[in-house]
Amino acid sequence: MSGRFKAACIQLSSGREAEPNTLAASTLIRRARAEGADLIMTPEVSDMMEPTRALRVAKAKDEASHAMLAAFRDLAREIGAWLLLGSAVVRREDGDERLANRSFLIAPDGAIAARYDKIHMFDVELAGGESYRESNAFRPGEAAVLAQLPWGMLGMTVCYDLRFPQLYRALAQAGADFLSIPSAFTLPTGRAHWHVLMRARAIENGAFVFAPAQWGEHAQGRKTYGHSLIVAPWGDILAEAEDGTGYIIAEIDPAAVAEARGSVPALRHDRPYAAPRRKPGSLAAQ
Repeated sequence: MSGRFKAACIQLSSGREAEPNTLAASTLIRRARAEGADLIMTPEVSDMMEPTRALRVAKAKDEASHAMLAAFRDLAREIGAWLLLGSAVVRREDGDERLANRSFLIAPDGAIAARYDKIHMFDVELAGGESYRESNAFRPGEAAVLAQLPWGMLGMTVCYDLRFPQLYRALAQAGADFLSIPSAFTLPTGRAHWHVLMRARAIENGAFVFAPAQWGEHAQGRKTYGHSLIVAPWGDILAEAEDGTGYIIAEIDPAAVAEARGSVPALRHDRPYAAPRRKPGSLAAQ
């Protein structure tokens, strides 16, 4: 790791069409870069929050024809910064009718430095009647991804991955200094769990957490929590977004990773153990 840098998280309120979402994101990215941000990240599904499955499939593009991805690659070259397109709805190349919820790390020369497909699908029934079945629309990813930044290693994840600490443990033990968690957290779960889970992932892995988030009311009444966060390895919140669209920015000292891991060297203390037997009727056995 070398040198301090500035990280920015963009907070969006994406609608159903990619073009206005791209314009809104690009405007905020330019503002963050003008303030000195070197790494600028956008939320999950930055390109579109389309609730209707048939319309989502019809609007989805593959990488070669994805307008927001192309715009972000041009923008990275224009402003000379690292960009994380938190995720976009992408048509898969293998012909699977399910789409990919894919995160892209874009280098300052416009090259795609890394891709990550969201592994964990949000299939839940929430109190109040909200229902989500991501696995009906998206094919889960199958691989964890590390990406090299000038200041250290980035572990790439997306939203609901947050609830699976073993993924972050594996990323940290493989060398991740920073964890990106672009999200579109629902309002009820965000109010209850957002801050504590983000801080926990930072603390237990001694890593910086970057969490750009969707905010506000979207099509068909879906509401997202916002509160984009930048969290230090000791669990301190370095920056937090208020309600509304905009961005947060913080200076990142990569040396804080080694300091936190030196103070609590838990990453070196993991031990193998026999798993408990699953009891009949338990959730894990189903």
